[in-house]
Amino acid sequence: MEGVIVSLILGAVAGWLGGQLFKGSGLGLIGNIVVGIVGGWLGYWLFGKLGISLGTGWLGYILTAAIGAVVLLAILNLVLPQKK
Repeated sequence: MEGVIVSLILGAVAGWLGGQLFKGSGLGLIGNIVVGIVGGWLGYWLFGKLGISLGTGWLGYILTAAIGAVVLLAILNLVLPQKK
């Protein structure tokens, strides 16, 4: 159970950081958590394919997930219509 809670917290931080870096449309807390977790998976997959490592531990996870979240937000903003 502790691992799930830590993943949610790190996902939320990474999603928030990705949202701040990308400056796309706001997704709210749950959206940020989802984008952070999926962005973490996407970042690790993408960096693994490119042979890049940002380190281990929480900081490495947050940086990798935030970059993955930025990529995911960029894709989402291309696919989903923007609110005005």
